[in-house]
Amino acid sequence: MSTVTLIIVLLAGGYFVGLALMAIVSPANARRFLSGFAGSAAAHYIEMSFRLVVGGAFVLHAPHMLFTDAFSVFGWALVGTTACLLVLPWRWHRRFAQMAVPRALDRLGWLALVSFALGCFVLAGATLGQVRDGVT
Repeated sequence: MSTVTLIIVLLAGGYFVGLALMAIVSPANARRFLSGFAGSAAAHYIEMSFRLVVGGAFVLHAPHMLFTDAFSVFGWALVGTTACLLVLPWRWHRRFAQMAVPRALDRLGWLALVSFALGCFVLAGATLGQVRDGVT
């Protein structure tokens, strides 16, 4: 199980780095990608599924990472907010996204910077946690 959660955590870190690079290299594609969140019921439930899997992986793998408490809180926050979004009608999520995403896209440079930093933090926390635990 630890290998699976490590892979999911590393993929999540890679996602954040990739999103940052896309925002820098191809801002139009980044805008289009981010604008698709909660665009339909199917997109909403796919996003919620990914959030639950990734949040669960962070919760389960946090003890094997540097900054265990921070990654545990991050995982639980992801699981908790996802649970809230799942009990609300998906149209509410879409309405919120229609309000929030354009504001975020107005600050695409900052979003790229934060996404890159978060991705690197996740990748470093997971990788260095393996080194700390003697796993090679």
